[in-house]
Amino acid sequence: MAYFSRIDDRTFQPSLWTGGAWNLREQHIAPALGLLTHLVEHDRIGRADDFVIGRLSYDILGPLPIEPFEADVHLVRAGRTVELTEASLSHHQRPVVRLRAWLLKPHDTQSLAGTPLPRIAPPLDMQPWDATSVWRGEFIKTISVRRAEEAPGRAAYWLRTDEALLDDEPVSPLARAAGLFDVANGMAARVSPTEATYPNVDLTVHLFGTPRSDWLGFDTSASFGSNGLGLTSTVLHDESEGPIGVIGQALTVRPVARGGVERTIESPS
Repeated sequence: MAYFSRIDDRTFQPSLWTGGAWNLREQHIAPALGLLTHLVEHDRIGRADDFVIGRLSYDILGPLPIEPFEADVHLVRAGRTVELTEASLSHHQRPVVRLRAWLLKPHDTQSLAGTPLPRIAPPLDMQPWDATSVWRGEFIKTISVRRAEEAPGRAAYWLRTDEALLDDEPVSPLARAAGLFDVANGMAARVSPTEATYPNVDLTVHLFGTPRSDWLGFDTSASFGSNGLGLTSTVLHDESEGPIGVIGQALTVRPVARGGVERTIESPS
């Protein structure tokens, strides 16, 4: 089963596999970010076919129920070497997620390629980890995890899913990978979600490479301040290429009231 199916040109039906961790009646936002990436890539066909995405910046404006929702895409800035595209998801005309994507014309820089960012161990050198031991929801059940935890708020790990992003429609390796980006916030948790909620209100990824393998690697650090703010920072890895980009997620950290057990949060908007 796919995470989404297309109802018409701009309306989509989520499957139960999109079920979230903070609120079981709402979608985990990760697959929706992958869908938005796919829509941006699909929009460029015939206009900028050879462009590559260099940055994806998502603002999460509120929760997305497991119900049909709408999508829109429009070109903000056209260009011969650089384009800016904006895409959004809405539910009953209420904006839920907005994406601004920079698309860049590629050049041959093989002779200049390199990064000082260290590689993490390959997936087969890490142990399988059951994410459902910490997180609820149907979406997390669809993810295979191999992880090497170093300390609270620090972990290296690999993720993959065998579920299709969109039913009966091919998507790129980048769009499939983008459907996993948001999982970073839960894989190196500083504290149990029974002690505090810490949803991210945004996610920005800067890429200098392209994910190609089934496994997507993460080298993640989670930091909480003393004022309710938090940050999850990740270096992204491709299994063959090594580091390919970085992710930042701004968190709103909220201690769970004593005796509280229901991990349901209000909209971050």
